[in-house]
Amino acid sequence: MSTTTAQLPQPPISPLTAEQLAELIIARDASVWPQPNVSPTRLGWTDIHHRLADQTSNITSWAQSVDADRIVLIGMGGSSLGPEVLRAAVGDQRLFVLDTTDPATVASVPTDGSLFLVSSKSGGTLEVRSLLAHVWDRVPDGSRFAAITDPGTELEGIARDRNFAKVFVNDPDIGGRYSVLSYFGLVPAALLGYDLDTLLERARSVDPVAAVRLGIEIANAALAGRDKLTIRVPERFTEFGLWVEQLVAESTGKRGVGVVPVPTAQAESGADRHFVEVHLREPVDLGAEFLRWELATAAMGHVLGIDPFDEPNVTESKNNTKRVLDDLADGPLPTLDTEATASVAGWLADTVVVGDYVSVQAYLPYGSEKGIEALRRRITASTGAACTAGYGPRFLHSTGQLHKGGANNIVVIQVVPTGPTASLPVPGAPYDFATLISAQSIGDHASLVDHGRRVIRVAVDGGAADPFAQIC
Repeated sequence: MSTTTAQLPQPPISPLTAEQLAELIIARDASVWPQPNVSPTRLGWTDIHHRLADQTSNITSWAQSVDADRIVLIGMGGSSLGPEVLRAAVGDQRLFVLDTTDPATVASVPTDGSLFLVSSKSGGTLEVRSLLAHVWDRVPDGSRFAAITDPGTELEGIARDRNFAKVFVNDPDIGGRYSVLSYFGLVPAALLGYDLDTLLERARSVDPVAAVRLGIEIANAALAGRDKLTIRVPERFTEFGLWVEQLVAESTGKRGVGVVPVPTAQAESGADRHFVEVHLREPVDLGAEFLRWELATAAMGHVLGIDPFDEPNVTESKNNTKRVLDDLADGPLPTLDTEATASVAGWLADTVVVGDYVSVQAYLPYGSEKGIEALRRRITASTGAACTAGYGPRFLHSTGQLHKGGANNIVVIQVVPTGPTASLPVPGAPYDFATLISAQSIGDHASLVDHGRRVIRVAVDGGAADPFAQIC
């Protein structure tokens, strides 16, 4: 590995104390972040754990009235990752989080006896629209559906028109990745059997000053070259890493700076690392950790001199996908060259420099989580660099912001399946799910290249028991 060090811009370190910054954030003071910013319409999360306290019994009563064998939650980004963390913490397989356009995964979702919980702040996300069209085509019965969305969205209109069993209208002043203590997290939590009063009480127990101090320390470490935030998570709560990763990465990765979250249950080391231990004893402790990291991340934005509530490069990848799909009227999808999996190790050795991190971005069926984690560890062991890994298109709504908007110290391995996958139509669209996920990988590849990112694209047998075993 080369000894050239990737350099980050050095914005001024905050002159505010943790006490002052915490007070301003809780007071929803937009001057905390560079002007202009979107924070005036994004700070409802700072007290939602207080404001929803009188709704917990209503949410719980509805959840207990649901008569279904399973719950299929359709969402993307913040709408899906929080519920997945809550589900995994209690080990409940009754809730299935569907946040991919991979046709094999979509086709595997059981529809008989399911309640479909459609969860989207904007109500118009391409993936959510496509997945809703798919399940409605199979189960056109509003009594089997519920929705969580902002007021006045396309999704709210659909839910009312189709007589969904329940519609939860969320506070619109909350961004998706900060929404886990709002209806977007509390409704799934109730369906999973959580005691919502205790969950919110744990959030209310958080010391805002201590949380903000954590964020200041992390941001100052990043400015000093230790931008790989290595978050040690207990094995039982591994999925918490998914949520905190998207929160920190999407919030801080812009203007050429950013904090690179590396959630792990393993011991890892490196001069560019900053280490934080997450202490979780029982599932309801997640209430405290959710708010602690939201406050810390808002503080990181202040110190780094960025707006932690916008996501400009997420929109960019969405637009690239749309262009690829629009061009289908003139011909098939463009074909991108792929490299042999055997060449990845050599490419990494020639490409990775000190200060880089490697990002594995897999457009494959869900189900090989152990394999992708094993690949992540192999890459870290062979290169000495921090490595993150995630499934597409899920990460496009989260860490994808950091990949394009953060520092150019990312080395990308984009993993796609060999050959065409089984056809699964998107009802009402002129393409199927296989075409959609391919367009998303092609669109994001274009974004990465446009931003000068180093990227290799490899094809593997996506149907293998461990498709990631073929790499490195």
